[in-house]
Amino acid sequence: MSDLRSAPAPALTDEDHVRGDLAAPLVIFYGDYTCPRCALTHARLAGAPVRVAFRHFAIAAKHPRAVPLAAAAEAAGAQGRFWELHDALFEDPGHTDDPYLWEHAKALGLDLDRFERDRRSAPVRERVREQTRGGMRAGVAVTPTLIEGRTIVPGPPDAELIARLTATIRVPTFRKRTESAAETQADRKAEHEQ
Repeated sequence: MSDLRSAPAPALTDEDHVRGDLAAPLVIFYGDYTCPRCALTHARLAGAPVRVAFRHFAIAAKHPRAVPLAAAAEAAGAQGRFWELHDALFEDPGHTDDPYLWEHAKALGLDLDRFERDRRSAPVRERVREQTRGGMRAGVAVTPTLIEGRTIVPGPPDAELIARLTATIRVPTFRKRTESAAETQADRKAEHEQ
């Protein structure tokens, strides 16, 4: 695949939806909730020790429900429940029409009037468009696309990519716990002499 980038992926901001251990490698996942390969990517990343930033790559001409579903996830995010709706949409892809969205929103305890208002609002639609445009500038052409560092990986992650990401994790080393200050000083002195 050729490099289609005109710019790097936008830097993470406080507006991004990110989850995972801060010490884990960061993967930016561009996807849409109507894409079966995105659901597969979601499942594979859920079991991997990585930090995931999800960004919408919603192309209405390709998937008519992509933008409304992205807007619904953002509306849930406005009430602090982005990841819960995100997970529900990927884990139950056959139930994404509006009546099911309302059921998901109700099950999550969302204010339904606010959810409906937010998901149809101009700022939410603009956020989805801006994430899609940012993905295009960064070279995203298909869903799913993962960006790890400056590496663009189209399609679901395979076992090799997951293994490579896992290998980059730094495991912290812990010193043994000592019983007294005298033992701590002796340990430091011994380490210094080595």
